[in-house]
Amino acid sequence: MPTETLPTVGLGTMEIDDADRIADAIAAGYRHLDTAQIYDNEAVVGRGIERAGVDREDVFLATKVWADSLGADDVRESTAESLDRLGVDAVDLLYVHRPIGDYDPGETLPAFDRLRDAGAVDHVGVSNFTADQLDTVRETLDAPLFAHQVEMHPLYQQEELLAYARRHDHYLVAYSPLAQGEAFDLPAVTAVAEKHDATAAQVSLAWLAGKENVVPIPRSASPTHLRENLAARDLTLDDEDVARIEAIDREKKLFE
Repeated sequence: MPTETLPTVGLGTMEIDDADRIADAIAAGYRHLDTAQIYDNEAVVGRGIERAGVDREDVFLATKVWADSLGADDVRESTAESLDRLGVDAVDLLYVHRPIGDYDPGETLPAFDRLRDAGAVDHVGVSNFTADQLDTVRETLDAPLFAHQVEMHPLYQQEELLAYARRHDHYLVAYSPLAQGEAFDLPAVTAVAEKHDATAAQVSLAWLAGKENVVPIPRSASPTHLRENLAARDLTLDDEDVARIEAIDREKKLFE
């Protein structure tokens, strides 16, 4: 595992446009917040952290640089703008959002290294990469790769990228861990939920969080669901439960 430990369950903030919901999440116990330039809500996340009244060092904060800002100068300028919107001097983790658009590993990744050297970024990550693209990242980046964020849920289990993360000692951060709600209708998941008197969401999150090197980041603006999702930290699935979920004979990728 990487030397710094990520909280077991984080919060994806896409489409959250109310700072009070961010503050509610922090009050409920979330300490890992994930946003992105393309979400257009970095200022909302920043205001939420401020309203929550917690010490900055108690919140692990991540954002992502979008495809049109991955040239060397654009990385520096857009990240400075992100920090300004978030109201912080540095983020704990900065991702390359997707290897598309202006992404050029020989230009983009050294720009991320320079931000880390300057203290604007503590850790570097990437998102939506293939294993071959990750090889290039590891060859090019001076900083250790801290995290790879990908779609991951019971219908898209990412065995190859999970094995890669374990082999090379970085986190696999799972977005859309509830499969946009489709996990709630999977018989394997609902059966395990009934067994543990838990919700299907909690089972899906506990299944992910129980995997070495994996951290799910569910998204919710509902105070009730925020608390329920976080309670997945306290749910332990046994080997039979895990095998039942991993035997789901259907695969569906939601995001291209």
